[in-house]
Amino acid sequence: MFAFGFGIAATNEKGECLDTFFPLPIYEPDVQLAAYLDKAFDDGVNELSTQQLNKIIEPLSGLGNQQADAQAHIVRAFSASTASADTANAKLVAVKLNADLAILSTPEAYLKLHLLSHCLCLPNSMNLDGLFEKLPTVCWTTAGPVDPSEITDRLTSARLKGQHLEVQSVDKFPRMTNYVIPPGVRIADASRVRLGAYLGAGTTVMHAGCVNFNAGALGPNMIEGRISQGVVVGAHSDLGGSSSTMGTLSGGGKIKLSLGENCLVGANAGTGIPLGDRCTIEAGLYITAGTHVELLANDGKASKIIKARELAGQSDLLFIRHSQTGKVICRTNLAAVELNETLHANN
Repeated sequence: MFAFGFGIAATNEKGECLDTFFPLPIYEPDVQLAAYLDKAFDDGVNELSTQQLNKIIEPLSGLGNQQADAQAHIVRAFSASTASADTANAKLVAVKLNADLAILSTPEAYLKLHLLSHCLCLPNSMNLDGLFEKLPTVCWTTAGPVDPSEITDRLTSARLKGQHLEVQSVDKFPRMTNYVIPPGVRIADASRVRLGAYLGAGTTVMHAGCVNFNAGALGPNMIEGRISQGVVVGAHSDLGGSSSTMGTLSGGGKIKLSLGENCLVGANAGTGIPLGDRCTIEAGLYITAGTHVELLANDGKASKIIKARELAGQSDLLFIRHSQTGKVICRTNLAAVELNETLHANN
């Protein structure tokens, strides 16, 4: 079995799913738990009644392993909540994915995004075909997700009660921290990290930092720039203020970008090619695949001029711009960036 999760799906007035919250999703359940789940649920989305929830608890607890006990705890919480809370615009679901196939429903899309943000799956390791089609555009408010066609009534109702309902964004993706808070991270502005971002322990995302879905930093990292969709940043690397990495959604082509370990992309700099370990791009310099780069030999003499794409994936590179001629120069990087250990011990 590929993945499983008990979730809470918010719905609009028509009963259509807007989002799904999975408190404790599972990637590749152990054999014993997978065998039970395979018998208990169909592949895909299973809606659950309170009666069904109560029937699930005992068999899960009886399996006697840590994964099953954790799932039983979630089911107990769901069961207790349905008895005391208004669930008119919510559904309890069990989503079982036997294989990593194209996404067929909104709850399936949210399960895969949760797997990424829980750091259970690395970016670019899952089949996300159908993701955009199955994610509805939602008004993300201080009272949760609202269908755009219903937002005016909700705003009016709130004001008549003397309340202020804030619409934080209108988007397909919500902020990650409303669903998942990975251990050992700091996020200065939660609105700039989407659900589906992967943040490894020790990572700090500063106010200007931005991490898209299916992208991330393996940790520990300092992120003051943008990690675009599909981009992975290796451990101990630093993206300076307003720096950027070219993704695959808007003009980045099909090449998946990555930065290795101990790299530094300076303030207002960026890269459109993958880099290996211990690479540095000076502040203000954006390297694209077609950038003409003058290679300098170790003795400081120019060797040849090439396009940057020929250096893709290589380690120990230092990219600088000649302050008088404006030429982009690349030479061996003699010093790797080192992150301050105290700043990244996010306990």
